Amino acid sequence: MCGRYSLSKSKIELEERFQAEMLPDFNPRYNIAPTQLLPVITSQSPKGFSFFYWGITPEFGRNKPVAQKLINAKAESVHEKVSFKTSFKQRRCLVPADGFYEWKQLGKKTKIPYRFTMRDDELFAFAGIWEEYENINGENHHTFLILTTSPNELVSEVHDRMPVILNREDEKKWLDSYTEEKELLAMLKPYQAEKMLSFTVSPMVNSVKNDSPAIIKRTSPMDQFGNYTLFG
Repeated sequence: MCGRYSLSKSKIELEERFQAEMLPDFNPRYNIAPTQLLPVITSQSPKGFSFFYWGITPEFGRNKPVAQKLINAKAESVHEKVSFKTSFKQRRCLVPADGFYEWKQLGKKTKIPYRFTMRDDELFAFAGIWEEYENINGENHHTFLILTTSPNELVSEVHDRMPVILNREDEKKWLDSYTEEKELLAMLKPYQAEKMLSFTVSPMVNSVKNDSPAIIKRTSPMDQFGNYTLFG
């Protein structure tokens, strides 16, 4: 799964990379978590960043509380599942990021957080889908989720799933409403391991309350209690 990621680049860097306008008060994020309001790019508004909540409510399950929302969908079945297939066909989005986190399980109590980035530390985009839902107060909100796939060789050392990272040349096709389903599904594959890096980070990332530049820095391996470990 993908349950945490970062978007630590500046407003200018985001606008140049995605050729889209960002809100003037955007601040870099180092520890993004589900239920937060976050930037995405949709085919309806490709020239500007929209802000949607991370966590999608299936069409058949409206008015559910935030805690019951889904945050990921499996790429292998997203075109078939009742809860996702309409969004997959009609409401796709790019989710900008510059890194994501996974936790390596070492024994019953030890988990080591890892950060995954591009080798050149550049921005990239997850494949996402979005929809509009009505909350318990009758208010409309836009939400998104991130598609996941089997891990590449790098991520498989830590986790059995990874987010779908689109090749840059596929980003416009992913948003294009005329792209055929067969071509869309072909994009949903593990990203090339040789283009990525992984390293351990501080267990501060475990708490969504922590959102500072210190979180994305490489550190010696520590478990969730802050104890140093010999494992990397």
